Amino acid sequence: MSLITQKFKYEKMSRTLLEGKRVYQTPDGNKLASVTTILDATKDKTHLNRWRKKVGYEKAKQITKEAASRGTTMHKHLETYINKGVWQTPGSNPYHQQAFEMAKIIYKNALVDVNEIWGCEVGLYFPKIYAGTTDLLGLYKGEPTIVDFKQSNKYKREEWVTDYYLQLVAYAEAHNEVYGTKINEGHVFLCTKDLKYQQFDLTPENYNEYKDMWWKRVEKYYTNHAD
Repeated sequence: MSLITQKFKYEKMSRTLLEGKRVYQTPDGNKLASVTTILDATKDKTHLNRWRKKVGYEKAKQITKEAASRGTTMHKHLETYINKGVWQTPGSNPYHQQAFEMAKIIYKNALVDVNEIWGCEVGLYFPKIYAGTTDLLGLYKGEPTIVDFKQSNKYKREEWVTDYYLQLVAYAEAHNEVYGTKINEGHVFLCTKDLKYQQFDLTPENYNEYKDMWWKRVEKYYTNHAD
């Protein structure tokens, strides 16, 4: 049985192409850049490029592809559990088994503290500006929140995850704008491939700081991509 409580009527969004780039087709008729597109286009990639050069571009590509595949499978296990209330068996594929165990780690360490789930894989948009899909919306320890599930090859340092916070803010701002809520917190539930759990918390105390950073990134994106 689904764990979702339908508190809001979330509208479907589709992805399409605009001038060769993938964008979201929103319910108000606009085609908007995604949150991840904006963040990727405006981030400092110095350290990423240095890492690619160090390990070799082909090896870096392989590592990134494997991580993305593992993350997608982990997300699917969590999504299935939320939508159906049961875990989907991973089968004999070792990558699927690993992703399944990662999903269970996230469940045991954090998902059990989500008191109410309003939606899973929810499409959100800030009218005429941006759109995206958040992993989960609901109440975490009694407070309205945005949740994102992440996987990582290794333990993350706080200074590496600024974009995680900006992503949470972006979805909160979109939800507040369209649905009239006042969400001002979010949480990243992360599991490494060796089954270590981490959590990064966007709190009401630091929300405005990251909100300002997010809107500056949005401004930078549209300045650089002006017609």
